[in-house]
Amino acid sequence: MMARNNNQFIPLYKIMVPILYGLDSSAAITTALSFTGARHVVLAGFVCVDDPTEYSRATSAAQRVRRNLSKLSNATGSVMIPRVRVGLRFEEELMEVIQDLKPDTLILQWPEYFNAICTNTPSVLNDLPCDLAVVRGPLSEQPTRVLVPVRGGPYAELALRLALAISNRHHAQLTVLHVKMEGDTAESELSYRGLAQVLKNLPEVEHQIILSNDPTQTILDQLENYDLVVLGMVAQNPDTSSQIFRLGTITERLFSESPVGVIAVKTSHQISEHFDTELSGQKAISVLVDRWFAENTFHRQGFTNLERLCERKQAQNLTISLALPALNEEATIGNVIDTLQKSLVKEFPLLDEIVVMDSDSTDRTREIAKDFGVPVYIHQHLLPEYGSRPGKGEALWKSLYVTSGDIILWVDTDIVNIHPRFVYNLAGPLLSDPDIMFVKGFYRRPLRIGEKIQAGGGGRVTELTARPLLNLFYPELSGIVQPLSGEYGGRRSVLEQLTFFSGYGVEIGLLIDTFEKFGLDAIAQVDLQERVHHNQPLAALSKMSFAIIQAVIRKLEKRYDQLLLEDVNQTMKLIRYQANTYYLDIEEIAEKERPPMASIAEYQQKNHHVTSIANPSR
Repeated sequence: MMARNNNQFIPLYKIMVPILYGLDSSAAITTALSFTGARHVVLAGFVCVDDPTEYSRATSAAQRVRRNLSKLSNATGSVMIPRVRVGLRFEEELMEVIQDLKPDTLILQWPEYFNAICTNTPSVLNDLPCDLAVVRGPLSEQPTRVLVPVRGGPYAELALRLALAISNRHHAQLTVLHVKMEGDTAESELSYRGLAQVLKNLPEVEHQIILSNDPTQTILDQLENYDLVVLGMVAQNPDTSSQIFRLGTITERLFSESPVGVIAVKTSHQISEHFDTELSGQKAISVLVDRWFAENTFHRQGFTNLERLCERKQAQNLTISLALPALNEEATIGNVIDTLQKSLVKEFPLLDEIVVMDSDSTDRTREIAKDFGVPVYIHQHLLPEYGSRPGKGEALWKSLYVTSGDIILWVDTDIVNIHPRFVYNLAGPLLSDPDIMFVKGFYRRPLRIGEKIQAGGGGRVTELTARPLLNLFYPELSGIVQPLSGEYGGRRSVLEQLTFFSGYGVEIGLLIDTFEKFGLDAIAQVDLQERVHHNQPLAALSKMSFAIIQAVIRKLEKRYDQLLLEDVNQTMKLIRYQANTYYLDIEEIAEKERPPMASIAEYQQKNHHVTSIANPSR
């Protein structure tokens, strides 16, 4: 199982610390190790001379730097570059190494290294191809309380990321301080809103708001309670980008007066002229998504010990139901049932029941399933008083009615390369973490084109429709690899409270509902490796996209309590080609919702203990 470690969501893969002959670099190295761990730190040595004729005399200095690099590398486990650069101007040599190594972040120690670079105009720091952290010591090797002052500028997100990395690594308390100035308007506070939204989802972070007309002094007054402060630098406007590099008034004063160590950061991204409004919250949300991705994405090899999974299930007194939706799957359903029965019912009792939810197949799907002793339900015949609708979502909704498990898993029956991992990997996170309520599977989907197979060509509706929509309207869910995957499941106590779209929109609808009712941390995803199935033609994918767009809009209508779609919007003009001519056809593709199963009287009578879970954060 992937370790649930907050450090993993900080995307710092290579940090570079320059070691210049004659200058101290201890604070920069301490910072680098606090961010990422020794294996990510690269040490590069430099010697500067005043005249080209003195190059040969720098040999002994270069040897000393090389010995120092070797000692530091051995002591910290970091990587050293054997070659020491000798040149006239430190900033030029540094830029060449950066272009060669392509680090994610450069760490400079203030004031020595910073002044060694910023003696010329324009400064190379204005156009760095990597993020920058300027450090002023002394820095504690084991900080216990970290302060992040934010106004909501474009570098606040990076400051929060790095502070989270440090606090999680050292188990330090992290506080975010927003200094609100008297007279701030709603527009001036706009850039802070995205960050405030993220902080609501980070319960481990203390959040303070102080009203003040002197932000810098307010920050300084707070520092007696902290041993490190991390903040974003001032953003450089495009019209000043060619001038001397500026740390910003607040940063410069903190560097001069702070009683504790200071880390000031900036990203490599160019800042637009109207960065204060354009970038408000756009990047802050990625802090939340990246953390979720690291903590709630599980490895495909994480749950292969089936005996241990069964022990966890028994210890928690849980039962698991597997429902298999099917429509004319006679070619594959037998192998699917046989494979899962042998491994997960007979050999290891992970599953307590398997049922087939048939959509009135016209082939031998039902007969084959019955031959394996599996209960088969035609979903159109269930709960007839509520009418009959076509669609997979209808089958999944009614599977809640006919199953009894505390955990319900769904796996499609058109899988050619079926394997028990499609089931036990979905059950694993739910059996391992009581806070996880809903699990999505993801996988590589080969796409067959004629006789050729593209390894990752499947999932076209996911990439062209579902994920763009989630990024637009539900960015917290942008880390879901395959929101439309047919292999997923959750706790009955959650699923019975969700509405179900009857058609193609069921997957994305359940995902959005779970997020809105129970929060992002209730959702997990697990790698199922590769899924081979029969790819659908483009026309069918177009109809699927149309239904998914409807589903997302329906969710937005509920969020904003505003009607956006009329009935006329639920028919789709399809372009047909036959007999060397084009013509238009029309088809109704209306994504209708079923109410939460917990609200159905027949379900309540059958399940005497219908659970209601209230999300405390929403």
